[in-house]
Amino acid sequence: MSGGSDGPEVLEISANAGVVQARQLVRTLAQQCRLSLVEQTKLITAASELARNTLIHGGGGTMTAGLVDERGRRGVRLVFADQGQGIGDTDLAMTDGWTSGSGMGLGLSGSKRLVDDFVLDTAPGQGTTVTITKWGR
Repeated sequence: MSGGSDGPEVLEISANAGVVQARQLVRTLAQQCRLSLVEQTKLITAASELARNTLIHGGGGTMTAGLVDERGRRGVRLVFADQGQGIGDTDLAMTDGWTSGSGMGLGLSGSKRLVDDFVLDTAPGQGTTVTITKWGR
């Protein structure tokens, strides 16, 4: 994974400013990957939801972002990681409309629908890592 010429970029998400910075970086990478405007919007929306989850539910964490080349495809890969309490019931957490807070409950399930690849790695007391990839067409 490369964030450009210097490899992947790691952003701290410890305040709302980190969520804004995450969106800006994802927009830049999506443009570098030549994603269509619709695909850029989907990826930025998913990244925004996941960055907000990292901040609110994980107590802060990081987003590692970069361009990837696999099997002749080019895409943008984002890894959101926190050391929070983790998710006890992933099936419930991935259910549309379910929320552990005051949100709309579209964070994880909605983000999954907006991207091409979605991997959730979490366990109670182990934090949460979500890896998403949006491939260029």
